[in-house]
Amino acid sequence: MTDTSRRTFLLGAPAVAAAATLPNVLGAPAAQATGRHRPDAEDPRFTLVVMPDTQYLFDEDRGDAAPLDASLRYVLDEADDNVVFLAHLGDLTQNGRADEFARISRSFQALDRRRFPYSTLAGNHDIDGSKDDQRGPSPYLDAFGPQRQRNSPTFRGATKDGYNSYHVFRGGGREWLLLALDWRPSAGGLNWAKQVLTQHPTLPAILTIHELVWADDNAQAQFSTFGEHVWQELVQGNDQIFLTLNGHYWPTGRTVRKNAAGHDVHVHIANYQDRYYGGSAMVRLYQFDLARGVIDVRTFSPWLAAQDHLSEMQQIEVERSGSADYFSLEIDFAERFKGFAPVPVPPGRPAKQLVIPGTVAYWRFEGGQDGKAVPDDVVVRDQTGRGNDLTRVTAPGSGPDALKYSSEFSPRQPSRASLRFDGGRDPSRGAYLRTVDAAPINELTFDRGYTVEAFFWLPANFKDGHHGWCGLFARQGSGAAAGKTGDDPQESAATLSLSDSGELQWAVYPLNQNRTSTNWGHELAVEKWWHVAVVNDGRRTTVYVDGCPVVRNPATPAVGLADPGGSWLVGASSYGGKVDRSFAGLLGDVRVVDRPLNPREFMLG
Repeated sequence: MTDTSRRTFLLGAPAVAAAATLPNVLGAPAAQATGRHRPDAEDPRFTLVVMPDTQYLFDEDRGDAAPLDASLRYVLDEADDNVVFLAHLGDLTQNGRADEFARISRSFQALDRRRFPYSTLAGNHDIDGSKDDQRGPSPYLDAFGPQRQRNSPTFRGATKDGYNSYHVFRGGGREWLLLALDWRPSAGGLNWAKQVLTQHPTLPAILTIHELVWADDNAQAQFSTFGEHVWQELVQGNDQIFLTLNGHYWPTGRTVRKNAAGHDVHVHIANYQDRYYGGSAMVRLYQFDLARGVIDVRTFSPWLAAQDHLSEMQQIEVERSGSADYFSLEIDFAERFKGFAPVPVPPGRPAKQLVIPGTVAYWRFEGGQDGKAVPDDVVVRDQTGRGNDLTRVTAPGSGPDALKYSSEFSPRQPSRASLRFDGGRDPSRGAYLRTVDAAPINELTFDRGYTVEAFFWLPANFKDGHHGWCGLFARQGSGAAAGKTGDDPQESAATLSLSDSGELQWAVYPLNQNRTSTNWGHELAVEKWWHVAVVNDGRRTTVYVDGCPVVRNPATPAVGLADPGGSWLVGASSYGGKVDRSFAGLLGDVRVVDRPLNPREFMLG
């Protein structure tokens, strides 16, 4: 680093030089990698390892390769973290000398022998830091230039000068583009990077560069003068770049900045050369979890972690636990990348594929124009052909728009449409659907078991206190009408409802009990599609959310459903035989089967 700042002073302090001359107090020379780990590029959980400035480990005749060797062994052998790529952030060496590069080059041969993918870039200590990427030949290029990278399975190209390169690696079943830019990419270098992005328009991109931001003592990252130039010329206008990583300065820090598309770009600085033993070749793990929509970040020294006996100071340095080095990023990857790499929506499935053996009723809400009110005289046909059709009912005081067609749908549901319910209470309002009087389902007690499934979406204001206990699917008749006296017999004989906080509840009067049997779910997020399935095997009932069982499923046997007479409701609940609370949100496909289904048979695509 060359900036005239407090950090420049620290770089020249005798204490730092003394740390660089420490002997290898922690043991034996580096061992060869054992070769146990084979990355799984299709696993939704994978790790990108980031290695910042290692310069004090390779400083003329000072330093020690052992920490770096330990980190590279970790990359090659640690199967649990599923490491798919390593990115070095520059300043591999202290002085950019050929003998320094010869030593660090020998360490990286462990990766070359296994053809493990990695990238490097030149920091200001690796080359003549006063020049941009047109500086010409250097020991860095001799050791880590394109001629070496061409052996990597992920290397895709470099600028003619050799100082800027890019890789495409695979993780989580998709490809990711990584730019490795020089300490000072020229205008030509930045234009080349933009061309690379243009040539790979659907790939999410990670920018690695030696200098971009520095951090204050509160770990808040700030753009340097040159970093602001890179942001304006490259990052801001290229939505593919969602993460930037740089070294050079210390301490570590991070920030989030909006690009021209209005999307977040996560901007991080990592550098540990000021720490014990020149940073002990600390690595930062970016552990992507596409299933959870999270990147978990962890920073530690594999070299120190592998030792049996550590001094107090060494114990402190094994792992960094501050908020700048140990944190999680929540990223809805599909939403963040949809502008350049939209997730393809699978085609819908014909209704006949969903009418499986035992299907009593199956309702889809197709055929209407998005945003238009569902007509008063509508008949939603039962796809089984059994005659369990639905008609619209509007609550007193509500208008046509209380129930509308919607083109929105869960990508996992079989059909490609839904209904938008605008129900609520205080005052009561809304509309719902009910089975026709002659529907056969009105007489069924399901004494040998049943499955009820539905897709639904809750609006942002669902938890405002005006929507609690609205029903997704319910029997209009009460427990009292079925001859029950336990609990509150005015409650519906069977109802799948949502509490004020978005918890699912299946409450039913079974044939063999005088009181209700109740299953409880957990609080659900709003503005998200969910699938619910209520499954009874003839004795016990289990509620599944997105194919997973909830914890509060009763063990007490509950056989069938009591018969109070009357219709079934879709999008409402009842009390005392009267509809009292209409649903608020989107409701997709609904299916009822007169036998228990296992999760593999659910409507989930």
